[in-house]
Amino acid sequence: MSQGGPLIFGEVLFDCFPDGREVLGGAPFNVAWNLQAFGQNPLFISRVGDDPQGLQIRKTMKSWSMNTDFVQYDPSRPTGRVEITLTNGEPRFAILPDQAYDHISPVFPQLKEKPVFLYHGSLALRDDGSRAALATLKRTCPCPIFLDVNLRQPWWNREHVLAMIEDAAWVKMNEDECYALFPEQDDSHSCGAMILDRFGPEGVFITMGSRGAAAFTPDSPPLSVAPDTATKVVDTVGAGDAFSSVLLLGIMLEWPLQLTLDRAQQFASGVVGQRGATSLDREFYQKFLHRWNL
Repeated sequence: MSQGGPLIFGEVLFDCFPDGREVLGGAPFNVAWNLQAFGQNPLFISRVGDDPQGLQIRKTMKSWSMNTDFVQYDPSRPTGRVEITLTNGEPRFAILPDQAYDHISPVFPQLKEKPVFLYHGSLALRDDGSRAALATLKRTCPCPIFLDVNLRQPWWNREHVLAMIEDAAWVKMNEDECYALFPEQDDSHSCGAMILDRFGPEGVFITMGSRGAAAFTPDSPPLSVAPDTATKVVDTVGAGDAFSSVLLLGIMLEWPLQLTLDRAQQFASGVVGQRGATSLDREFYQKFLHRWNL
């Protein structure tokens, strides 16, 4: 099987803001959207309701030239929704239960190429249905895994997340998630080093909000990056997903790790300067492609 693009598994939903706006979101969807804008043609596996919102998702994906063959319809459950409130620019999420993305079927169209990697988060795996679908995908299409931890109370189980880390080649989380999973750790750097030693991934990435991020690999000292102090923050929804998107881009294009971190921070800083996690403005993405000579 020849090498294909990235495979992205997980939730797609509508982020519903206090001002009445509804913006397409979900960490895996945001990552797939960004990678499509960066020319990487991801295959996105998810499930939406057989409702107007599900139809809108497929139409919007097609307008962005995204492949919709792996987006399933659910006849009885709704397309995902999240109610977002903002406090000093920081988002709080009210995530509804029993959404279509919780029940992704393990029956997929046949892949024509082996994915360069499989990306997934942890939210869509809160239900047995989608967990079984991901297990089938891992078994039938083995490839390196990028785990983007996204803990949302009360929708996570520590043992499930630790098992995901065991399977991953790369692990990314924020520092609050780090302390929630490993409360015995004193700081994010010791936590990153511990994950590297205990689970043996190729890389661990820990984001720290306005203080940037750190990367840990087996064969080099920790690396770090911080945002420009002049960064304008409108809201931070999707900042971590933006960071992940460029980490994945750097892995695919084999950029040096420090360069990957710098570019991931540049893009995340751009995303926090707008409302919502993604943009329909292609020029927003084009300016980064131009800056990175892509």
